[in-house]
Amino acid sequence: MSDSPASERPARIAVVTGAARGLGTATAARLAADGLAVALIDLDESAAAAAAKTVAGAGGRAIGVGADVADAEAVQAAVDRVVTELGPPTVLVNNAGITRDNLLFKMSEADWDQVMDVHLRGTFLMTRATQTHMVDAGWGRIVNLSSTGALGTRGQVNYSAAKAGVQGFTKTVALELGRYGVTANSVAPGFIASDMTRGTAERLGVPWEEYLEARVKDIPVRRAGMPEDVAAMVSFFCSEQAGFVSGQVVYVAGGPRN
Repeated sequence: MSDSPASERPARIAVVTGAARGLGTATAARLAADGLAVALIDLDESAAAAAAKTVAGAGGRAIGVGADVADAEAVQAAVDRVVTELGPPTVLVNNAGITRDNLLFKMSEADWDQVMDVHLRGTFLMTRATQTHMVDAGWGRIVNLSSTGALGTRGQVNYSAAKAGVQGFTKTVALELGRYGVTANSVAPGFIASDMTRGTAERLGVPWEEYLEARVKDIPVRRAGMPEDVAAMVSFFCSEQAGFVSGQVVYVAGGPRN
């Protein structure tokens, strides 16, 4: 089914995972500013609720929901709650992610499994749980967060493999759901000044300003990305205007990636 006229479109309800901070919160705020009601899902429900309160305080309609995206029952319960409190979701942003960095020969099975569970299993479970509402509506937008790490990053074999997997998942979902008016795209950020990258600097024992300077020197536009840069790209993919764009990966990295 092709996109129906805007006048016939059901109210747009968005779900953003990993939304209690950083990229997730910025994305939720941007979608709320675009006029969507937003459910902010995070493992930490109190943090999700606090972020939702901030989004709502800026004039948006938002709720915070606690859920482990790698737990099928928790995911279904969270989506059911969104349906009850906001309405059937027609926009999904799979942003939840973690890092468990180490060199291959030092990496534990637990570090591998945890990263795969959140990034790949979580993306799969959330997409499976929400797509039925999009198919019923004949309209939907799915945006999955990948990373330039998908191209390979030393010390992140688990994260790189997961983010590359997200891209393949996105392209397949685009093929399967396109006939129902549902698009699927992936945003792959480069270096973003966020809680996660600050945590990386801390783990490495490098002062943040020093770490930032070292990373920025290799970026063509000579600055770090901000969460709002990523949110802007997500916003486009979730828009009416992006209805003929599906199965794509866009690197938001301050320069070309291939």
